Amino acid sequence: MHPLLEDKPGKKILVLGNEAIARAAIEAGVTVAATYPGTPSSEIGNTLHRIAKEAGMYFEFSTNEKVAFETAGAAAIAGVRSFSFMKHVGLNVAADAFMTLAYTGVRAGYVILSADDPSCHSSQNEQDHRYFAKMSGVPMVEPSSPEEAMDMMHYAYEISEKFEMPVLFRTTTRLNHVRGVIELGEIRKPSGRVHFEKDPMRFVTVPANARKRHLVLLDIIKEMQKESEVSPYNKVVVPEKANTKGDLKLGIITSGVSYNYVMEVLNSIEFNVEARVLKLGMSSPLPEDMLTEFCKESDLVLTVEEGEVYLEEFIKALLHERDVPVTVIGKRDGHFPIPNEYNPDIVAKGIASALEGEGRTVDLPKAEEIQWSDLAEPPRPPVLCAGCPHRATFLAVKRATKGKAVYPNDIGCYTLGIMPPQKTGDLLICMGSSAGSAGGLSRVVDEPVIAFMGDSTFFHTGIPPLVNAVHNGHRFVLNIMDNATTAMTGHQPHPGLPIDGMGDPAKAISIEKVYRGVGVEFVKVVNPLNVKETQKVFEEAVAYDGVSVVITKSPCALKLERELRKRGRIRTRYMVDQEKCTRCDTCTKIFACPAFYKVGDDHFIDPEMCWSCGVCEQVCPFGAMGPIKEGGE
Repeated sequence: MHPLLEDKPGKKILVLGNEAIARAAIEAGVTVAATYPGTPSSEIGNTLHRIAKEAGMYFEFSTNEKVAFETAGAAAIAGVRSFSFMKHVGLNVAADAFMTLAYTGVRAGYVILSADDPSCHSSQNEQDHRYFAKMSGVPMVEPSSPEEAMDMMHYAYEISEKFEMPVLFRTTTRLNHVRGVIELGEIRKPSGRVHFEKDPMRFVTVPANARKRHLVLLDIIKEMQKESEVSPYNKVVVPEKANTKGDLKLGIITSGVSYNYVMEVLNSIEFNVEARVLKLGMSSPLPEDMLTEFCKESDLVLTVEEGEVYLEEFIKALLHERDVPVTVIGKRDGHFPIPNEYNPDIVAKGIASALEGEGRTVDLPKAEEIQWSDLAEPPRPPVLCAGCPHRATFLAVKRATKGKAVYPNDIGCYTLGIMPPQKTGDLLICMGSSAGSAGGLSRVVDEPVIAFMGDSTFFHTGIPPLVNAVHNGHRFVLNIMDNATTAMTGHQPHPGLPIDGMGDPAKAISIEKVYRGVGVEFVKVVNPLNVKETQKVFEEAVAYDGVSVVITKSPCALKLERELRKRGRIRTRYMVDQEKCTRCDTCTKIFACPAFYKVGDDHFIDPEMCWSCGVCEQVCPFGAMGPIKEGGE
């Protein structure tokens, strides 16, 4: 039995934040869960993929986040506890359904997890989804640790069912990927099938019904406001080790992971103030009375929050409205930065800066003296894996176009085509945008336009822009880089594969047939590891007068390696024949597989990194690369 399925209340285990959330969903009796994988939330789906069937839960990797939201949301309307989760930009995709479900509400608990990504660790932007809660009227909770994530998931389902509203569960990368100890609770059995009670006046949002439901939502928001005032997750905390004495009453208001940094700093550095911290776990709607009283009891208030100026602006407006003369300091004054993640050092400097602005001198100790490091991580540029078929595709495309083309790219491993020596990334907006932007580019630029898109991205949002391109007579090449998995986020299945989220056999959807079905006349499938053949196909595609689709089909090298090991097969390793090698650097400067390395002017292939794709043998103009011969080095 998987550790997360153990029915042993009270047992403590060490888990990833995302695993804690998956366990909490099981304990809460979630019947239906759906997602589209996206870092930093991916491990929740990876975990449920392995254990959902044994837990009695239905789980799916949906084609995109909107579909995942609608799938789980409809189940909650039917009357069973449901869960959908996604990264922050995924909620953008689901926003249409999200905003409307705030009007209709749900009949059983429904939690929507949105994982924000401060510092853009794996995303094309930073977003603060606290504004989504404010805009929609949906209540929101923010945990600060895996243990609290467990507790808050149960709380989220309770308030969801109390108010018949979906609940937004906001995490950030640091919470999702930190490890912590959780205590297992009792497991609630998932619901079986239910009878759907019809209520079209509530759930069919034609304008006449939507107007009435908006009024209902406004009344519910007032009731949720009262809940926020008494929520056990909105509380005042006093630091244990320091900052309990002084002639200045300092109030710090914070939420989520930022709370951890605040407490670490206050328990490590003496600021000679009387500090208290208001920790906001339910951060929408905000507890106006609690905030007011906390600020009245403070001489100076700091807001410490990752992301946008959410708390600071609300509190300043609230205090102005209630005529409370307390200074509130945060991002707008420049003491705390708006972009990127926080850490104890940033928070310590922000507090010191704010106090110095009030005429107090703060002598911060050195980082090594307070047990956290201010040393920057050494830079490590991301690279495509050794043996990745995308590298061979990029090489063939560059040769076919002689590098004279515009390359709209998309979200996936192949986004790394932007890096040298490939340099095949000129424009990137969002999932599926390469095909849409290629249509616009083809109307205004003279160069050939070659767009790149992955197989999972094709199913996510890649079909509509191609329909649009065919209908409107655009001319460009779309390369579907089919590596038989959702590689970048952890090798989850997608509709093009014969397996579903439950691990059961499923109908695989043919990308080639879909494109032919929508009217694309030039569709060719080629193995990118055959560089010459791939180059030839791209040359034909560029010359074609219309929309052309090239599907480069070869499994992800990591996935292929795992499959080979399961079968007990050993990959063929490659080597450089030093007598034939002319030291021309074609391998390292033009193809640049990470398995290549140099010692002086001599070139070598690291046998432990080589994934046996065989492309190097085709790339070397002097035939100096090939399989290691039996008994050879």
